Amino acid sequence: MAKRLSVIISQAQGKNPAKRKLEEDIVAGLLFENGVDVTIVPNLYDIQADSTSVVALQGVSGNAVLCSWLFERAARWVLDRHGVHGQRGTVLLQTDEQDEDADEEEDGPEATDGQKDRVIDSREIPDRKIYCLDLKASNSADDFIAEVKRIQAENAVQLVGLADVLNAAPLATAGNPNGSNQAGQAKSRAESESAVNRIEETSGRRWYPVIDYSRCTNCMECIDFCLFGVYGVDRIDTILVEEPDNCRKGCPACSRVCPENAIMFPQHKTPAIAGSMDVAESLKIDLSQLFGAPTEGKSAAELAALERDEQLMMAGRDAVGLASLNERASRSKRPVGSTQNDDLDDLVDELNDLDL
Repeated sequence: MAKRLSVIISQAQGKNPAKRKLEEDIVAGLLFENGVDVTIVPNLYDIQADSTSVVALQGVSGNAVLCSWLFERAARWVLDRHGVHGQRGTVLLQTDEQDEDADEEEDGPEATDGQKDRVIDSREIPDRKIYCLDLKASNSADDFIAEVKRIQAENAVQLVGLADVLNAAPLATAGNPNGSNQAGQAKSRAESESAVNRIEETSGRRWYPVIDYSRCTNCMECIDFCLFGVYGVDRIDTILVEEPDNCRKGCPACSRVCPENAIMFPQHKTPAIAGSMDVAESLKIDLSQLFGAPTEGKSAAELAALERDEQLMMAGRDAVGLASLNERASRSKRPVGSTQNDDLDDLVDELNDLDL
């Protein structure tokens, strides 16, 4: 039997009264919906990996709806970072920007580029759907409640635990003639009651990159570019954000050098960097304009190098400019099987020969 529909409300940063009212109005409206459980967590992007909120999120099973103030794409991959995986559910309630980009998304690399292997291609995705609703899509709680009800009907959600209730319910006997009535009353309660789990914990504002693995090709450009130890690899050498809090607040430079536009900073003021589906058109427009680069002839790579140098100097380190970018580009152009090595390659080879 399918489980109840879980609705997760990710609260806005700060205490904006209008945003908080919308969140609470949605919660209040869902209290009267059958088969819906609501979990309220602090801002999804800000919560720590070992927090109670993450434990609660990972405990959600079955289909789920996430309501957050992040772009749908960003919200989906922040959830993924917290270990919450699932198929992408279709959302009809969208911002005007999402409506305009809906058709364009079909033409993006995520859908059409079969020549590149994406990290997501090697993953096993659970057989459940996750729907991400952008709370910027409407000022009316009724719109979100209606969308939740539509999703619930679409998936024909059945009540979790109802089978256990019926199996445990006492049968009518001579000593308990109302046994069957009690079972019916238990069923009715299970169908009508909505559980609300409100998690109260303090989480400071954070800044770190989020990887969209449906676009990422594991090229390692980001780990080469970042000089602050943010990125690492897992046991199968897949890129990941290993030390998120090493990231320099306000610096989105690595997102500008990613060739697949797979890196997001959900709180950035530029929508394309924050997770807007504008990136679906990245192959058709000037990237330097998309990412807000100055118009004086600077490319996205040059802007990224400037941003990185600023952060290096603030940390008391020397600026490096485009040197590392040019060196990486030079290495990437070497023929396959080339024996030409730079000093770093030679050092790595020597260490490998030592077999430490």
